[in-house]
Amino acid sequence: MPNLSPEKLLEKLAKGKPVGAIVLEGSDPYLRDMCRARIIDSYVPEPMRDWALARISVRGGDWSEIFQRAETMPMLAPCQVVLIDGAETIQGRAKDADTSDANDDDSGSGDDPRKDTLKAFADYLEKPAPFTVLVLEVPKLDHRQRLYKILAEKALIVELTLGNESAASLASQMAKDLGAEIDRPAASLLADILNSEPARIQLEIQKLASYVQDRGRITAADVEELVVAARKNTVWQLADMLATRRRDAALEFLDNLLREGEEPIGLVGVLAWMYRKLIEARDLPASTSGFQAARTLGMRPDAAEAAVRNAHRIPKQDLIAGLIALADADNQLKSSNPNPRALMEFLIARLTSSASSSASAA
Repeated sequence: MPNLSPEKLLEKLAKGKPVGAIVLEGSDPYLRDMCRARIIDSYVPEPMRDWALARISVRGGDWSEIFQRAETMPMLAPCQVVLIDGAETIQGRAKDADTSDANDDDSGSGDDPRKDTLKAFADYLEKPAPFTVLVLEVPKLDHRQRLYKILAEKALIVELTLGNESAASLASQMAKDLGAEIDRPAASLLADILNSEPARIQLEIQKLASYVQDRGRITAADVEELVVAARKNTVWQLADMLATRRRDAALEFLDNLLREGEEPIGLVGVLAWMYRKLIEARDLPASTSGFQAARTLGMRPDAAEAAVRNAHRIPKQDLIAGLIALADADNQLKSSNPNPRALMEFLIARLTSSASSSASAA
């Protein structure tokens, strides 16, 4: 089955038809809690949850309680939801993946109880109990492992991530829930610099709603003032170092940021936002004033002036290459076991090398 976005899951739940198994894959707590709540609301009315809602951990490797509960019709309820924690632990070591298909047969594994459990799970999903919805909450599935292959064929896998457009819409709804409004450009900016991560967006929306309590409307300037301001000087100082190819200074600056508690994933998000603004600013005349650029770039005049100044010191192809490097870094930081400091240092080296090579070519 194709993987679903949270929005597509909500559309499917609205149809009301039970699903044998739903996988919530990802670590964002906001999206996980939202999807879990919607699943429960769709299948188990509030008065019936004492009998028709259960949470079971399989971290110890024993799935027998899952199968027993799934096959037992719930009391006083037409449908039950069983939340499963720790399902990913059955994946085993990554090196097992290479032989999983070769050894996959119906005879059982003998020495490896995990394989017997996976076979029993696959058999259950071939004909799931019509009154049970299994919900597996996992941070990440290894696509090489047998568990993923079973779930990809027989369950709904929901990726707990959002694109920028969806994240901006969610930010608007979060603000509305708090009695405030957020301008669309402000919502897009917020989603952009926070990597479209709903849990972080929710935290910042709460701060912004309190900040604009009297007027009740959140603007892009408010986002820059409250969310970006602490980092604004930081990223533009770093932009100046990258533009002038001062790699040692940039690495030292990075070290200070990390020591002060800056999260690498957040820093990459802000740098990506900065690079997009630099690309936009590159198309403006170098003589454009901060106030003129502010209208075009949707930024405050001082930040817009810095953007124009630095943009014309870096060739456009280097800005595009830098954005690609930042996207690569973002993907690697979200992988299973990155070394954040080493990755960030490599990123700085890559960004300064790009500028340096272009300068030499020129």
